[in-house]
Amino acid sequence: MTSLPSSGVSVGAELEQKPHHPEIAPTQEAQLTSPVKSEETTQNSNEKKTLATRTWFKIGVAALLISLVALYLLRNVLLGTPTKAYAATSGELVQTVVASGRVISPQRVTVALQGSGRVTRIAVAEGQTVELGQLLIELDNSDSRASLAQANAVVSQAQAKLRQIAELSQPMALQALAQAQADALRARKTLARNRDLVAQGFVSQAAVDDAQRAVDVAVSQVTSTQAQVKTNTAGGSDAMLAEAALRQAVAGAQLARAKLDQGQVLAPSSGILISRNVEVGDIVQPGKALMVLAVSGQTQILIQIDEKNLSKIALAQKAYCSADAFASQRFEAVVAYINPGVDATRGSVEVKLNVPNPPPSYLRQDMTVSVDIETARRAAAVVIPSNTVEDATTDKPWVLVVRDKRAVKQFITLGLRGDTRVEVLAGLTAGEGIIPVSKTGVKEGQRVRATLTEDPPKLGQDITTAGPPLR
Repeated sequence: MTSLPSSGVSVGAELEQKPHHPEIAPTQEAQLTSPVKSEETTQNSNEKKTLATRTWFKIGVAALLISLVALYLLRNVLLGTPTKAYAATSGELVQTVVASGRVISPQRVTVALQGSGRVTRIAVAEGQTVELGQLLIELDNSDSRASLAQANAVVSQAQAKLRQIAELSQPMALQALAQAQADALRARKTLARNRDLVAQGFVSQAAVDDAQRAVDVAVSQVTSTQAQVKTNTAGGSDAMLAEAALRQAVAGAQLARAKLDQGQVLAPSSGILISRNVEVGDIVQPGKALMVLAVSGQTQILIQIDEKNLSKIALAQKAYCSADAFASQRFEAVVAYINPGVDATRGSVEVKLNVPNPPPSYLRQDMTVSVDIETARRAAAVVIPSNTVEDATTDKPWVLVVRDKRAVKQFITLGLRGDTRVEVLAGLTAGEGIIPVSKTGVKEGQRVRATLTEDPPKLGQDITTAGPPLR
């Protein structure tokens, strides 16, 4: 119990003894406390500097980000809205109307027979070229040949009768007339002499009466022979009957010849036999189609164009054609016919093109052909895409053109118009950028940054589709 207070006193004594050495105690205390405080102060100062640096760095970064965001948001205002623009191009412009059609011949002839019979010969094959009048089909014609021979005999008989009149009957009638006229003259002289004798009293009246009767008979004989002469001369009844018999005989012979000819089918014109539907031994009937002949002549191409392109088509326009089966080989044609009517169900117009003779050897009947009709050509035209023109159907079409980095509304004058491109006659120059309003949404007067690109279609050709619309 006593030790604890002692201990406590001693501690207190030590503490109370420190002030008794003032020159030593503060120095020792300073030596004990100054390094710690200095270290703490330095550390605090560094921390404050670091904190300030971080703060200013964050502020700088934030300000930079804000500036970047502001610049990004204002980039279109400062630099202009980026947009796509088509460059107005200059060069030769060819406007064409495109269509497809088929090869046709000027005429197709269906070969048939007027009579009936058994086929004994076929003189041509499919695909063969035939000439006018060439034998195609022959039937059994033995009956027709016999009929023709009989008719020719009747003609010969009628001709002989006509010669008989001219060589025999007519001369005999003339001789009989001369004899009758002589007899009549002699009878008149006898009558005159008898009348004188009666007056002198040498003969009786009976002699005069006999002479008068002889004169009457002679005159009657003259009249009869005159009628015979007239009937045997040209225009007389016998001559006319003989001529009529001859004509009838000739007609009978012609009928027999026609029936014989009906047993032979001849080519009605030159051409190519494109189909055949008969064989040797077949029994054919009148009117049955046996062959089809494509007549030689002007080869044509028949196409159907949309009626909206009718104003672009004219006679004598040049066209470039290629058969689908020979697409790499092109040949020329010329517009030769435009149908005055329009197919109301299809909204199309029929057009025919002439192919120069001789046509390409590979062309076949009904072959499918692609046609490009050249409707207009410009040597140096300013051309822009059709989708860049606003109010194109009005009197004042316009476009947005890039000038001084701004979208400027410019009224233009249009020339040739196609589905993809149009010609500009006034208002634009080649190289200027045209902004498609419907695709970009750029407004008039807006600042823009345009990226120029050429019109996708190939320069120098503007294609207008021409097939009839689907309905």
